[in-house]
Amino acid sequence: MKTIDCRSKRCPHPVIETRKLLLAEPGVSQRVLVGDETSRENVSRLAASLGYAISVNETEGGYALDLTPSETAPAVAETAAPAQGKTVVFITSDTLGSGDDELGRILMKNFIFTLTEFDTAPDSVLFVNGGVRLTTADSEVIEALEKLADKGADIASCGLCLDFFGLKDQLKLGRATNMFDIVDTLQKAGRIIRT
Repeated sequence: MKTIDCRSKRCPHPVIETRKLLLAEPGVSQRVLVGDETSRENVSRLAASLGYAISVNETEGGYALDLTPSETAPAVAETAAPAQGKTVVFITSDTLGSGDDELGRILMKNFIFTLTEFDTAPDSVLFVNGGVRLTTADSEVIEALEKLADKGADIASCGLCLDFFGLKDQLKLGRATNMFDIVDTLQKAGRIIRT
């Protein structure tokens, strides 16, 4: 049984690391160490969705989750037919959600990082309004956006928005675009993920 220690890692890292392990070694028992109840619940939910039985014990600094493949995998839920067309992520702010801006910046950073962990990247990531700050020189997510671009995602920031914030000369990644292109991309999309 392999053990991965995620006790010092915060969301979404424990789930991402567990997912990688379970997909790399399907049908093998694993142990995951996590540092808090939220990670315990999130990893347990992921493991259960992949057909693993979960045994949880308290351990120094958190919890030990023993993940054992079930004899029978859970029934596959019926899913809708996949959307036809491209997947577009539409980012309208440099924060995710409303409430506290500091938390919102952390959530946005985690959201973009998590997008990089999937095998398939979105076809386009469009940035408008305050979201354009994420593609400029001082952004903390440039490395993650570069990974998405390397996987084939078109990274495009509203040129008017860059001008408005005085950031056009600081565009670090992707291209400047216009509202016609943004609306055209959204209209042709099969799926739009809006933050």
